[in-house]
Amino acid sequence: MNIGFAGVITRPDSPEVEQIGGDVCKWFEERSIRAQMNKIDPEMDVVIVLGGDGTLLHVAWEASRYQVPILGVNLGNLGFLTEVAADEMYMALETLLVEDDVRMEYRIMLAASTINGNTGERSETFHALNEVVIVKKSTEAMIQMRCWADREYVTTYRADGLIMSTPTGSTAYNLSAGGPVVHAELDAIVVTPICPFMLESRPVLLGSEYKVTTQLLAPAGEVKVIVDGEMRWTITENDYLLVQRASKPLRLISSPWKSYFNILRSKLNWGGASVDLPLPEQVCKHC
Repeated sequence: MNIGFAGVITRPDSPEVEQIGGDVCKWFEERSIRAQMNKIDPEMDVVIVLGGDGTLLHVAWEASRYQVPILGVNLGNLGFLTEVAADEMYMALETLLVEDDVRMEYRIMLAASTINGNTGERSETFHALNEVVIVKKSTEAMIQMRCWADREYVTTYRADGLIMSTPTGSTAYNLSAGGPVVHAELDAIVVTPICPFMLESRPVLLGSEYKVTTQLLAPAGEVKVIVDGEMRWTITENDYLLVQRASKPLRLISSPWKSYFNILRSKLNWGGASVDLPLPEQVCKHC
């Protein structure tokens, strides 16, 4: 990549990670590359995120809005999005500088807003790389939610909540709720009920061109809308939640050494091992 200006984002409230971020800035500056910490500028050529997936989620929309690619370095726990391990960081940075064609993934994001059913007034829009969740308070009864895909009625869910997930977020809350793993580069929205009353209520996979609208039915009580882990609204039966694909994707630089399925095998312990098993050559020639 041709890099003249790099950003370095560090996990909040972590002096150790902040020190590593300062070292990364010095590394860039020693190579005559301007670097800045904990701010995303539209003129940046790349942003290095040091932390866990939560750190990356926190800056995903700003980076996608400016179409600045992100490389995630896992200094946290799980690391589905921050693919590069801590001991691989400088090797990955060197690769960025010498490789003209790095492996770039385009991950769709969601845009969520509410519409007041009485006035038609639309709220501020918030964006999610993983998911938008409608969830009740843990002590309350199930909630009922009407759901439409564009203008077509889908069903009325009776459940503890509803998840609208991107393929990137399919391995997050969606997976815990029994939703499918969806390849991260697909253009799709997954709608998954949380603990549904009826066993027939199953996840639905929609094309990303669909707009998903949800309305609560009374009595709803206190129901929250959480966007990538942050509570954004408390809604009532007078509100409609609109979730659709955001206008711009996140440009995510993939690890040079790990494939998407390698990461899944490692993080989800598929098969008990993360090693790659190559397809035999006599079969490859037909693929």
